Amino acid sequence: MAAPQRRSPRILTVKSSRYLTPHMIRVTLTGDGLADFPEGQEGAHCKLAFPREGESFEAFSALYSEGRPKERVHPVRTYTVRSFRPESLEMDIDFVAHGDEGPATLWAQSAAPGDFLAFMGPGPVKLTEFYADWYLVAADMSALPVAAATLEAMPETARGVAIFEIHSEDDRQEIDIPEGIKTHWLVQDDPHLPSAAQIDFIRGLEFPDGRIQTCIAGESGVIRELRLLVQTGRGIDKADAYISGYWKLGLVEDQHQQAKREGLAG
Repeated sequence: MAAPQRRSPRILTVKSSRYLTPHMIRVTLTGDGLADFPEGQEGAHCKLAFPREGESFEAFSALYSEGRPKERVHPVRTYTVRSFRPESLEMDIDFVAHGDEGPATLWAQSAAPGDFLAFMGPGPVKLTEFYADWYLVAADMSALPVAAATLEAMPETARGVAIFEIHSEDDRQEIDIPEGIKTHWLVQDDPHLPSAAQIDFIRGLEFPDGRIQTCIAGESGVIRELRLLVQTGRGIDKADAYISGYWKLGLVEDQHQQAKREGLAG
């Protein structure tokens, strides 16, 4: 599936906000800008721009009326389209709440009906074709939305393993997963510390014969190890392996993106 054609940012408002689990906030966005939003984009990434404190809707909207500003005037962060309901023009975006004071987290924690942001995207969906004999899905909480959307798009006959690293047992989510996918929830109660839980688990997995597809995303240090383990150690073809670093310990998003451009992050 080709990436949707680029368009001007959509100004969306909050319809509702709730804690899905103790460390995950689901914000439902709406707006006329979603009238032409393409269907089937669950799991696609997007860029969200957040207003400055006290900024009016009119002033914020004016800055995006003719496209994305050439100079960054608002904090921008990358998120995932979790679900979209075209009949009601509603979109869900899930935000991890893990104790930091970043602009996206702070905005989500206080989001109330009528609050607003700018939505840019969507980018391409990560997995659009499911042809494997066996699937491996692995994600920490930052990548749980893309992993969940991918699992929900799989055929009912899919077989494989899904591994989710969460902050507490209460962070388990209800996901519509094919019966043939075995799920495992690993608890890492301090996301600010390095974790090898996914690496150790996947290293101990028995990979079956046949074609394997992966959807693996999370902290860049973990992703670097998993890429070596899956592609080099297990011989999974690069074309069948979506593996991406979404964040890096000790770096904010802008720093992480720069590190990725310089080849220093997974």
